[in-house]
Amino acid sequence: MVLIPFFKASACGNDFLLVELDTVPEGSNLPELTRRMCDRHEGIGADGIEWLSADLETDVKIRLINADGSPAEISGNGTRCVAAHLVSRLGKEQISIRTDAGVKICRLMARAGNRYDFEVAMGEPRVGDPFSIKFSFGEPAGVPVSMGNPHYVIFVDAFYAGWQVEASEIGRHPAFQHGVNVEYVRVENRHAISALFFERGAGETQSSGTGSCASAVAAIASGRAESPVEIHTAGGTQVVRWEREVFLTGSAHMVCQGEFFDL
Repeated sequence: MVLIPFFKASACGNDFLLVELDTVPEGSNLPELTRRMCDRHEGIGADGIEWLSADLETDVKIRLINADGSPAEISGNGTRCVAAHLVSRLGKEQISIRTDAGVKICRLMARAGNRYDFEVAMGEPRVGDPFSIKFSFGEPAGVPVSMGNPHYVIFVDAFYAGWQVEASEIGRHPAFQHGVNVEYVRVENRHAISALFFERGAGETQSSGTGSCASAVAAIASGRAESPVEIHTAGGTQVVRWEREVFLTGSAHMVCQGEFFDL
């Protein structure tokens, strides 16, 4: 039996396991191991694992694998969880993290116990022209946004039951070659929106860092909102400021640590 040490952290209800890559046997099947560890009944339970390894130019390099074993370029909330873990260990107030979507700088804004507030420089977004897709349930129109990973932002007047089924179908549409994260967004006022998230490899989540960024950027680009924008989600509130680059402010807290028994 192999014992795999882990930490668990959560950012606005979006939860992740943090595991040092060198603690698992060489040649391990990481997607399969991720599925087992993230299983909410037979494992620890999480939306994904951030696999940590050393990097010569940053504080850490991370590789994100979703709960279903699929890879992802980045998670804004997952990156913030890693930053919280490193601040708790290293005592630094600025953490540099290499992701598959580039290096992200996390600046500590406040700390209270095991809760940490960060502003994360998320990079420059790419916003495409809105387009609609025909489905059996209708023809939703959305705004494509890349935050280093793909998003499709759909504006609605009100949230409704069954949106998860629609979002799942949208995420698998051939129009999105590598799948897509789907956001349903309701504009509250010029500086506040509410959002629902359906993420590749995880399904419905209580929050999303890159999804919050994409939602705010789409709202600003379409003239529905102005920076800064508060994003209200089931897991809590984050703030997005869009200058040339996008800055995401939100909290993350350490939940627990332990060992996974890899039989």
